[in-house]
Amino acid sequence: MSVSIKSVVIVGGGTAGWITAGVLSAKLIEKFGANANGAPIITLIESDKLAPIGVGEGTLPTMRSTLSSMGISESTFIKECNASFKQGSTFRKWRTNESNDVYQHPFSLPAEFSTNNLAEYWLSNAEVNEYQAFANFVTPQAKVCEQKLAPKQSTTPEFAAVCNYGYHLDAGKFSNFLRTHCIKNLQVRHVVDEVINIDNHPNGHIKSVTTKSSGVLEGQLFIDCTGISALLIGKHLGVGFISKKDTLFIDSAVAAQADYVNSHAPIESNTLSTAQAAGWIWDIGLPSRRGIGYAYSSQFASRDLAEETLQDYIQHEKYALPTADCRHISFEPGHRERFWSGNCVAIGLSAGFVEPLEASSLALVELSCKMIAEQFPASTFALPQLEKRFNEVFLYRWQRIVEFLKLHYVLSQRADSAFWVQNKDPQSVPERLKEMLEGWRYQAPWHYDFDRIEIFPSASYQYILCGMGYAHALSGMAVSNNMDAVVARLTYANKSMSEKYLSALPTNRELIEKIKQKNLPI
Repeated sequence: MSVSIKSVVIVGGGTAGWITAGVLSAKLIEKFGANANGAPIITLIESDKLAPIGVGEGTLPTMRSTLSSMGISESTFIKECNASFKQGSTFRKWRTNESNDVYQHPFSLPAEFSTNNLAEYWLSNAEVNEYQAFANFVTPQAKVCEQKLAPKQSTTPEFAAVCNYGYHLDAGKFSNFLRTHCIKNLQVRHVVDEVINIDNHPNGHIKSVTTKSSGVLEGQLFIDCTGISALLIGKHLGVGFISKKDTLFIDSAVAAQADYVNSHAPIESNTLSTAQAAGWIWDIGLPSRRGIGYAYSSQFASRDLAEETLQDYIQHEKYALPTADCRHISFEPGHRERFWSGNCVAIGLSAGFVEPLEASSLALVELSCKMIAEQFPASTFALPQLEKRFNEVFLYRWQRIVEFLKLHYVLSQRADSAFWVQNKDPQSVPERLKEMLEGWRYQAPWHYDFDRIEIFPSASYQYILCGMGYAHALSGMAVSNNMDAVVARLTYANKSMSEKYLSALPTNRELIEKIKQKNLPI
């Protein structure tokens, strides 16, 4: 029998839970109106005894539209969440471990990306690629990031951009900020309690959850945001887990917070990612501090060695030493066999977890709740079709994320540790990625290589392949007759825009200080 969906129960808070609650509630208010009779009720249950993991403090540009859809002021968000602007990633020592081994993966697409494959020209022309990095060749954003400039001016409206950007943020403050906004402005019902039992309908769908103090809470749709414990999707429904540890070796992290030695120190535009013997160190610049961590493989480094490596990095970068103890985290890289089962959907770490190399975790949270919101089922009759479609889409997305992360390792020329040597073992490389890499020896990544539901477009693959010096067969290869003229025009435009941006854009710190005084646009 079909039943109208009038109650959505989200179990678990944190960033995943509150983003989900906010996106769903905002969409339902848009559809039914505020305080409308008969509109579905969103309830979020969270324990006050569980602290969020908080490994990732970086987002993709999609977060701008997500925050906007919830009716959040960008200026308020920046002030309340100790946020800064993230315009991409800078990779250091991933290719050769030399001091000059640096490249960027900016968020802005290469110039005229819809029609011109500049990667092919850059790869085939030694006179170009030997003196100018690919990112600098195709977008002025690379120069902007090198100078630690903001992606917009103080006169630019909220969420609008000169250069494409996401955010760096304080994960704990972000979760608290979202909670307050959802309860105050989006009619989300908040229950602070622990789930102690789960009951099913005869058909296996979840009927209700029983809490320690608040009794039984029934619903027609349940969303599991309980993190790695996966209370609903894993422990209760028994949906299996697909390990990716044979492809992605990193299964541990040690994180710390370091103060700036100088309170006026520049704020980085990119996440800094510095390769190490058994993994890599993330370094995120927030207005008041730096968020730093070592993502590593426990097969190749102990906890003590990992913490020592992180401390050495902090001293080398001349940051203030952490005042609190480092935090250690262990996980198994991988994802669920299915993300939607019956009337239960896993979002966040309950769905899966991989190293935070390209800020993919929060992006998957955003995409998951947006798909549910946009295709919100009117009744339980629609659940099987939506379940099938959702699982197909997100299995594809997880597979592509695993391949994209592996791409960073398999292209490395490093052979200074077993970690890097084994990462290039063909047995650890997904078959589809092997096939793509073979094809990219003769043609740079392009639109036809990827589906429309990609998290990382072909431009992202271009930035990584070109930055890592992929062994291709394009050197000296002929390009189309009009390409020289196109490149000359785009090079001139890139140079002009770079000069304009460098003279007109404020530094990250300058813009953030202005936002603290007055909301955008100023």
